Amino acid sequence: MIVTVTANPSIDRAVRLETPLGHGEVQRALDSREDAGGKGVNVARALQAAGLATVAVLPASADDPYVVLAERTGVPLQRVEIAGRVRANLTIADPDGTTTKINLPGAELMAAERAALIEGIVESARGADWLVLAGSLPPGAGDAFYAETIAAVRARLGAEAPRIAVDTSGAALLRVVADARPDLIKPNDEELAELVGAEGAGDDVATTAIAHARTLVGDRVGAVLVTLGADGALLVGPEGVLRATAPRIVVASTVGAGDSSLAGYLIAEASGAVPADRLRRAVAYGAAAASLPGTQIPTPDDVPAWDIEVVPVS
Repeated sequence: MIVTVTANPSIDRAVRLETPLGHGEVQRALDSREDAGGKGVNVARALQAAGLATVAVLPASADDPYVVLAERTGVPLQRVEIAGRVRANLTIADPDGTTTKINLPGAELMAAERAALIEGIVESARGADWLVLAGSLPPGAGDAFYAETIAAVRARLGAEAPRIAVDTSGAALLRVVADARPDLIKPNDEELAELVGAEGAGDDVATTAIAHARTLVGDRVGAVLVTLGADGALLVGPEGVLRATAPRIVVASTVGAGDSSLAGYLIAEASGAVPADRLRRAVAYGAAAASLPGTQIPTPDDVPAWDIEVVPVS
C-alpha cells in the first residue's frame, strides 16, 4: 500500500494552441481538457494503473467540483473536510510543447483544518509501505507542514511507520530536509540547487546536481532522485550514484512528468527492483507522461520498452 498526500490539490485545465502564445493577443485553441490534478493524486493515478494499492489523502469539501473529477479517476480518496474551494490551475501548451502555467494559491487552511489534515494522514498511513508527501502547500499550512506531518507519523506509528518520500520545493523542502530526514526526495536540478543554497545548476547540470545531492545523503535524506528533463535522471543514495539517459520523445506537455517519474520509481521498488531498474523505470514513466497532452498520467501500456542506459558515476 502506498498512501499519497496532496495538501494543495487543483483542477488542472490544459489548453493547446494552434500558434505560439502571444502576449496580449486573441488566439485559437485546438482543444482543452480538465483533470483532477495535484502531485500526490497524479502519483496515485499512476500507481493504481500499474496495479498497486493506493489511497490519495487530500483536503476538499464534499460538494467541491474537484471531488467529482477525482472520483472519476477511480483512485480511492481519503478526503479531509475544509470550508474553502480547491483551486483551478491553467496550462497553455504551444505547438512545440512549450508550456505556460498559471497556478493559483489554493484555499487557506484554518488551524483546525490543518490539524485534521495531519490526523487524517497519520491514520491513513497505518499499514502503508510508503507515504508520499507531494506538491506545494496551501495558505495557512505553513512551511513546516510536511516536516511536522512526518514527525507526527513517526511518533504515532513508531516502528510501523512507512518509508516517506517527499516531492516539493522551496521553503517546504528546506524544512523537511533540515528537520525530518525523509527516506527519499525527488527534486529537479533547479529545486536541488535552491535547496543547498547554490545560485544555479551550473554548466554541467548532471555533475553539479550530483555534487549537490551528495551533500544531503546520509544525515539529512536517505536518497535523492533528481529529474533532469531531457538529460535524464540521477539516483544518489548510500550505495552510490546512478545516471540514466532520457529517450527521445515529442513533448506534448511536461505537466505531471515529475510526478510520473516518482511513481515509476515506486512501482519498480514495489516489485523488488534493484536501484538501476528503479531509476530506469522512473525515467521511462516521466518520458511517457511528457508525451501525453494535459495532465494525463501514463498507464503501463503507455510506457514503451525504451532502451534506457543506466551507468554508475564515480
